[in-house]
Amino acid sequence: MFTGIIEGLGTIAEIRPAGQGKRLAIDVDFALDETKIGDSISVSGVCLTVVMIENKRFQVDVSPESLTLTTFGKAKIGDRVNLERALRLSGRIDGHLVSGHIDGIGTIKHKKNVGNAIIVGIGVPETLSRYMIKKGSVAVDGISLTINNCNRRSFDVSIIPHTAKLTTISFCKVGDIVNIETDMIGKYVERFVTGKPYSEGEKETGTSLDMKFLAKTGFL
Repeated sequence: MFTGIIEGLGTIAEIRPAGQGKRLAIDVDFALDETKIGDSISVSGVCLTVVMIENKRFQVDVSPESLTLTTFGKAKIGDRVNLERALRLSGRIDGHLVSGHIDGIGTIKHKKNVGNAIIVGIGVPETLSRYMIKKGSVAVDGISLTINNCNRRSFDVSIIPHTAKLTTISFCKVGDIVNIETDMIGKYVERFVTGKPYSEGEKETGTSLDMKFLAKTGFL
């Protein structure tokens, strides 16, 4: 579990095949104190497990599914990535709860300066936008951000100078793709209320918790 508050940046130094997946070596801009093999690190929003570590370089394996669902399918040596080590429950949650399980990919549609902020518009499919609300939370390449406005096909976020300085969002260009993780609360509410979505092959068994029940008991 993560917070979406980026610790620092890293650079993809090596990419090599690992079965049907890939192994990435990432050079880090900050000290990896107390990081060990088996730890989880969010790499541009993707939760990955450290399999090797040496000084300020660590290696992770990326599964075939992650290559399909995230931007790592098109990753190149030299790409910069956002990094965040796993949340410690003894610390403050400054962003929002981020699982590191990517829901899909968005595309940068526009960037414009407004005062001291950068407004970034990101196009997404309706399978992602359905879980977004104005002033809700979203993780973009692992960065916890607040949604300014949204519709069925896109959403806007405002990037303050501090975030621009410490993350990759400042040098993303129009047309670039980014990893998107929507707020998990919306997905849980949908599942509880409607009984959907179901995994492929899973049989719907029905639920006593529906809109009629919520209205009858005074929740609506």
